Amino acid sequence: MPVRTRLIAGNWKMNRTAMETEQFLGRFDAEMGKAELLICMPFTDLYLAEKYLAGTGIKWGAQNVYPAEKGAFTGEISPGMLKETGCSYVICGHSERRQILCESDEFVGKKVKIVLAYGMTPILCVGETLEERESGQMKTRLLEEMRAALSGLSPEELLRTVIAYEPVWAIGTGKAATAQDAETVSAFIRKTIEAFSSGGVAERIRILYGGSVTGENISSFLREKDVDGALIGGASLKAEELLSIYKKACE
Repeated sequence: MPVRTRLIAGNWKMNRTAMETEQFLGRFDAEMGKAELLICMPFTDLYLAEKYLAGTGIKWGAQNVYPAEKGAFTGEISPGMLKETGCSYVICGHSERRQILCESDEFVGKKVKIVLAYGMTPILCVGETLEERESGQMKTRLLEEMRAALSGLSPEELLRTVIAYEPVWAIGTGKAATAQDAETVSAFIRKTIEAFSSGGVAERIRILYGGSVTGENISSFLREKDVDGALIGGASLKAEELLSIYKKACE
């Protein structure tokens, strides 16, 4: 079985001013281990990340991108702008953007492709609502999201993509899926990738779990063979908890 490098990715969402970020990063001291550590922060913080994190081994990324090189898209940010700040990852299709800002599967797919075109790594978020889960539509929904984003990608592009399974009903609710839930869905995602790829891509692509992940429950997820890390919301705002999660991923 291929060895997949674990990834612990923090998603600060709409939190932390530039001043607060500078204070956080100025004190944040993480000793790098065999897993990757990433912080996805607001756009206003990205140059500060480059200032404080360059050379540390800690990666920084963005929470969104507009799928165009430039143009009359007021309030949006281009992949080139992100690339210039040293971003290496971009979250695409988080459920909060799909639901609150009505982003379609097709629109998210365009984001994935342009992030890849600019040499960055997209973190494609997929996941079902509680209603979809209870009505037996979970797999159908995941297939729709993955087809729109991954169809047409080359094996090399697929390998540069990270998939984050985030059940909508577990995001910010304090109600995490069980480790077995995460494994069952991650295994399904991995099997589905076989339809988009060849050459063992499905076994090498990284799949994260996200949804109320904490320092207390992370180990249970990481014990599962198809879960390669986590996309973490609220816990990533707390330096000690983020470091605790990261250290467990390095074990």
